[in-house]
Amino acid sequence: MTPWVLLDTAQVPGNGGKLNLYQRGDEFSIKIVGRGELMNSRVHGSEEALAEHTCARLVGCSNPRLLIGGLGMGFTLAAALRHAGEQAQVVVAELVPEVVEWNRGVLGESAAHPLEDPRVIVHEKDVARIIKGEQQAYDAILLDVDNGPEGLTRKKNNWLYSIGGLNAAYAALRPQGVLAVWSAGPAPEFLQRLRKVGFEVDEMRVRAHGSKGVRHIIWFARRVV
Repeated sequence: MTPWVLLDTAQVPGNGGKLNLYQRGDEFSIKIVGRGELMNSRVHGSEEALAEHTCARLVGCSNPRLLIGGLGMGFTLAAALRHAGEQAQVVVAELVPEVVEWNRGVLGESAAHPLEDPRVIVHEKDVARIIKGEQQAYDAILLDVDNGPEGLTRKKNNWLYSIGGLNAAYAALRPQGVLAVWSAGPAPEFLQRLRKVGFEVDEMRVRAHGSKGVRHIIWFARRVV
């Protein structure tokens, strides 16, 4: 079997641990040192579903503005570009600068180089900072940050899923806007928080890899006013 080769490492700001980027043939893996694999270039069905089903909910929005929290390997961004329309603008917030570099370089081909699309704006900062500073600025906010509501790489990510973070996301959305949240597994208390803030919520279970693999969770929370 072809061995994994370590290509690069990156420190997650805020004592979030260290990321290692590996390659084996045409397969890539990002792992958190001491905690296992965070993402793999061959397993991205649920990340694509996050964007596809969000865009499907933006009915009647001809030039949507989307915010994606977490670039990852670029698959959510690539799917958003395919489904959001030619007049869309997609803002990406990625906390780890090396992850952006990897997507502009060795990882780019896996997702068909979405960062080269002129509809994309990249901010190398915490998505929470963007959400806090915006009012009715986005038609959709897609959060593929960490492992979902229970942070794996960074405890500060927990704010995004708190009542305070969800209120900020509600305020940053335009009326009828959608907050879409990816998670590795169920989180009943998070679902309750979404509804407490005032969102109308749908929960979807999707496969990690097409019709195969483990099931991940996506919540689609609509701002109704």
